[in-house]
Amino acid sequence: MPPRAAALGLAACVLSGFMTWGTQAALAQGQGAAIGGGYPEQTGEALYQGICQGCHMPNAKGAVGAGAYPALAGNRKLVAKAYPELVVLRGQKAMPAFGPSFSDAQVAAVVNYVRTHFGNSYADSVTVEDVKALRAALAAK
Repeated sequence: MPPRAAALGLAACVLSGFMTWGTQAALAQGQGAAIGGGYPEQTGEALYQGICQGCHMPNAKGAVGAGAYPALAGNRKLVAKAYPELVVLRGQKAMPAFGPSFSDAQVAAVVNYVRTHFGNSYADSVTVEDVKALRAALAAK
């Protein structure tokens, strides 16, 4: 990968993280930021291409550089559909939480896209109702 492409990918990842952290701070301070509406993309493919591939790469094989971005292609952790759902909502390690910025439909769309592309072929889909239920369970903790 050319250095310029790697730098642009890293910049997109960092910028999307700052945007999300700002939304989280507003929520924590009770400023009433709405859930979702932070990104215009609606399909799983558009969300992945516009946001996720900046760190996980266009082929979903991950990257190592300023940080380690795990491969989503062929990732066995995606077997349990709640796992990627939780990671998208809450973040994990260097990945920011997109829960405050994504609607339930966006979370379901991007999780289903990743679980059915890049060599992944999991048949059980995440529904908007699944995301709502997980979001409610997380809020109750």
